[in-house]
Amino acid sequence: MLAALALSACGVPIDAQPTALSRHGVPFNLLGPSAPATTSTTAPSPVEVPVKIFLMGPAGHVVPVARDVPVSAPDLVTVLTALVAGPTDAEAAAGVQTSIPAQTTVLGATIGGGVATVNLRSTFGQLVGPPQIQAVAQVVFTAAALPGVTGVTFQLDGQQVEVPVASGAQVPVATPAQFAPLAPLPGPGA
Repeated sequence: MLAALALSACGVPIDAQPTALSRHGVPFNLLGPSAPATTSTTAPSPVEVPVKIFLMGPAGHVVPVARDVPVSAPDLVTVLTALVAGPTDAEAAAGVQTSIPAQTTVLGATIGGGVATVNLRSTFGQLVGPPQIQAVAQVVFTAAALPGVTGVTFQLDGQQVEVPVASGAQVPVATPAQFAPLAPLPGPGA
């Protein structure tokens, strides 16, 4: 009771329940939104290593181009995913392109006994004729650029398939030598 008497003597009203204040009765900047204090941590950017992928050059031969991939993942899946991404804007402006359909997805890839097994979404198999041969050549040269890979077998949605080589023959295991007419031209970067 003494406290209530003391407060009423100071001119502070006593309410039986909470009441809202008008906006004009709130001191300046208390209603303005303030950014919450945050602490942001950024993970260190991964160390990257260059890998070689093969795209189609303007002369109709595969051309090697460099892509940086995280050093923790320079495996075949990562390299093939970089290949499927296609040329950069600068490469495209220079006439470098890909024969691999944009909808292609790498479902998996392994290396065993010198042979890479590449599992792609079935959209890759919808290619026919020269574009199919070029797309297969791009995958074969890219996989063969990795240490220990001498040939490539293909799967579409997990099903083993034969692929055409430069001569048009269908083979179960494709090697870079079978694409000699499409091989990189000698010169810088080859």
